[in-house]
Amino acid sequence: MKFLVLVASFFFVTFSKEGCKDKQTNGTGTMASDCYRGKLEVKGGCMNYTIRILGENFDSSMVMAKWTDEMSGKTHTNVFALGSRCTFPDSINEGDEFYFKIDTTTVQNCMVCLMYYPVPSKKLSIKVLPGPCN
Repeated sequence: MKFLVLVASFFFVTFSKEGCKDKQTNGTGTMASDCYRGKLEVKGGCMNYTIRILGENFDSSMVMAKWTDEMSGKTHTNVFALGSRCTFPDSINEGDEFYFKIDTTTVQNCMVCLMYYPVPSKKLSIKVLPGPCN
């Protein structure tokens, strides 16, 4: 009986450690690997928004490592264009930080004006979270 409890404990500890491996630290503690901290860098007209991923643990192919806003001349790092224009909260302003997950499941069928403001060529659809990731 003790042997069975010992074997069960071994598996529990082993799989608990594996579960921790898909966590990342983004400067604010431990977060789930699919959760990111971002900052609204540019709030261009008609939802032409540029968002920066903060921290280091993300797939760099998702973003532009370096991008220059042709209107302001300012260079930004680790940025992407907002792809989820219909669901991004109006309450987030330029310079605000927030937490988000990438969301490719939500259909974006809303009217958005067609005014041009430059954005990075890489776009991501995201879901803004109400608070830090756990």
